[in-house]
Amino acid sequence: MRFTVSSTLLSAKLTALSRVINSKNSLPILSDFVFDIDNNMLRLTASDSENVMTTELPLTESDGSTRFAIGNRDLLEAVKGFSEQPITFDINQETNIAKISYQNGMFSMPIESADEFPQAQSISDEATVISMPSNILADNLGRTLFATAQDELRPVMNGIYFDLNAECLSIVASDGHKLVRNKVFSIRNDQPAAFILPKKPAQLLRNMLQKEGGDVIIRFDERNAEITYDEGSIICRLIEGRYPNYNSVIPQGNPNVLTVDRLTLLSALRRVQPFANDSSNLIRFHVEGATLQLNAEDFDFSKTATEQMTCEYNGQPMSIGFKGSSFIEILNNFECQEVTIQLADPSRAGLVLPSEQPEGQDVLMLMMPMLIND
Repeated sequence: MRFTVSSTLLSAKLTALSRVINSKNSLPILSDFVFDIDNNMLRLTASDSENVMTTELPLTESDGSTRFAIGNRDLLEAVKGFSEQPITFDINQETNIAKISYQNGMFSMPIESADEFPQAQSISDEATVISMPSNILADNLGRTLFATAQDELRPVMNGIYFDLNAECLSIVASDGHKLVRNKVFSIRNDQPAAFILPKKPAQLLRNMLQKEGGDVIIRFDERNAEITYDEGSIICRLIEGRYPNYNSVIPQGNPNVLTVDRLTLLSALRRVQPFANDSSNLIRFHVEGATLQLNAEDFDFSKTATEQMTCEYNGQPMSIGFKGSSFIEILNNFECQEVTIQLADPSRAGLVLPSEQPEGQDVLMLMMPMLIND
């Protein structure tokens, strides 16, 4: 059986799929790509047993239908460096050899039967369905991934929580010290439903969606989710368990409101942070009048740093401590020109919001304070 495909298109698809494959696998065939040729289309599949990722691409020509598995590393390295040109696969399933020819040469590789490749988990007929624009999902995944935890004792914190209700879809992540909550008001359902998406498929999705058009369809039940987008799909096992009541930790009506240029604050934090104590990474924020002052100190190594900037502030003079690296992450995940920081007192969580919310959404990030010695 023979088929021909564009080299650059095949390379791009294989590179994207390869991210789902683990370096070590319980089943040797999980190190392979599955090629499924039918009706002049090539369907590619890769899996790590918990996540199954598929994508399709058109063939230049083909003379039949077939299905086989082929090792990912050698094939990916071989096609990665090609300029745009046709690549022809000659598949001999009696000898289990694939001969791949191109403009200036050829190579051959062993193939395996794809029948041993694990099947994707099925989704219940009673699954909940969510449809949303791919750019909105990509933005929200990008904003929340950094806030997920690495907690073996509380695995529910290691994913992104999708909470669907009659008001909106909330997309939430938290590690117990910082929290991100995105509300998408165009997506709602009278029947509440929720699931926790693990970090790996969330990262794969973010990389695949980018900012491309089209809608994403999410079907999920209690154990699995199927996420379908323009160029393929991911079927993944969900994290089971009850997510904490995230709304209960978000303070209401913090009276002290600080507005500052995001990039100015981000640059200042990057300059001051190296002078903070390595173990605590504590940065002291002191705000009074129209001035925000950042202080970092590490007395063990006789290091200190101070920087001031102008701001708008409506509230009482205050000093509050935050972890510098976490605050930098929060600012990096906004795209607005200015951010608003809402504070109550040095012992209560501070809220960071964009000066202008994305259309039809509400974005909120929370930072727990650190104890400072006056």
